[in-house]
Amino acid sequence: MVMNMLCMSVIPAAVSAEQVTQVATAATTSAAATSTTAKVPSPDTLGLNVKSAVLMEASTGEILLSVNADQAYAPASMTKMMTEYIVTEKVKQGEISWDDIVTVGKNAAQSVGSRIYLAEGDQHTVRELYIAMAIGSANDATVALAEYVANSEEEFVKLMNEEAQRMGMTDTHFINSTGLNRDDMPEEFRPEEDRETVMTAKDVATLTRYIVQDHPDFAEFTSLQSYDFRGKDKIINWNWMLEANKNITNFKKYAYEGLDGMKTGHTTAAGYCFAGTAERDGMRLISVVMGAETEPGRFTETKKVLDYGYNNFEVKQVVAGKTTVTGAETAPVSKGKESTVPVVTEEAVNFIVPKGTETIEPEFTTNFEGEALEAPIEAGTKAGTITYTYKVEGMDEVQEQTVNLVTSEKVEKAGWFRLMFRGIGDFFGDMFDSIKNLF
Repeated sequence: MVMNMLCMSVIPAAVSAEQVTQVATAATTSAAATSTTAKVPSPDTLGLNVKSAVLMEASTGEILLSVNADQAYAPASMTKMMTEYIVTEKVKQGEISWDDIVTVGKNAAQSVGSRIYLAEGDQHTVRELYIAMAIGSANDATVALAEYVANSEEEFVKLMNEEAQRMGMTDTHFINSTGLNRDDMPEEFRPEEDRETVMTAKDVATLTRYIVQDHPDFAEFTSLQSYDFRGKDKIINWNWMLEANKNITNFKKYAYEGLDGMKTGHTTAAGYCFAGTAERDGMRLISVVMGAETEPGRFTETKKVLDYGYNNFEVKQVVAGKTTVTGAETAPVSKGKESTVPVVTEEAVNFIVPKGTETIEPEFTTNFEGEALEAPIEAGTKAGTITYTYKVEGMDEVQEQTVNLVTSEKVEKAGWFRLMFRGIGDFFGDMFDSIKNLF
């Protein structure tokens, strides 16, 4: 069946020595402490009418809701998000330009389903075709871009699967750049292998997170409500949930505060799918629903998922950047004027917590990587790592975040005279300990 879709603020929270417990000074496995707040409501209370769904907080990657999220299904045009990511990455790296002219080939011109009716030999810029793909879900524009980047769609699909593996999308497999079923591709350009494109809701969310983090200007395209292709043919963005639609008669009942992306999809096999992302009060959430029964249904179910996140969770800072951690204040130094150097966290540590949580009691482990730092040492040198773990009652996953411990001061190399006397002192100290241990 052919495709039928055109488609923190961070809240400071000081952590005292009493609120954290150092488990070890070497990397070990530690159990996570729990929050003292009430349990998070079960996703079962939402009554979701979809095959699968997932909700992810973008800055941490934490999963806040999971319904069959590891089950692979046909993703339809959500596939195009990987094509979008690769094209944007090629622009970012300077390998292609938004203003490059793309000549449409036979494969693109014969694409079916959602399309902008490109003819073989037509010429358009990368930007024009990208917008047609991103908001109009045009299969012909998508194939034209894939062939421009990699000379053939087949070679482009190799890039897609390589990127999926790099991103940790272990249950994803692409057969084309569009999300069309294999039988709906032009026969001449079908892959030999008799497989279909599949993705899990969790993998779709992971891909969306990469887009948000690596290409933060994504909304320049995905939030467009419409676009005049060829200067006259209007392409409508079929993401009804765009916040910008709040004043549009047909869409305002679906418009969602802060929503600025990402991608719809539909085939008979996939049902109605939608990967959405919204930002409110500094917290960006990513939602994915797969297999909704109706076109409006994918948006009403997405609203349930996003509301679940914004109504129940917030991001809280556990440890600020450049903080001295009690129990892990210094790292050993060799050949320096000082034998230790103060260390601090390189960046802040944030966790997702139920709204209204006042105290967080994580546990941590440190790892100073075995060997002492050798002087001279500059301030900001990595000395080791610290890993915090935290478990919210009612959530399945233990949250974990590792940050570097870096030196807060420089240490100059000691002169030979000081090193000699330090060595003599160490020698006699060791000898005294050996003698003492005899008695």
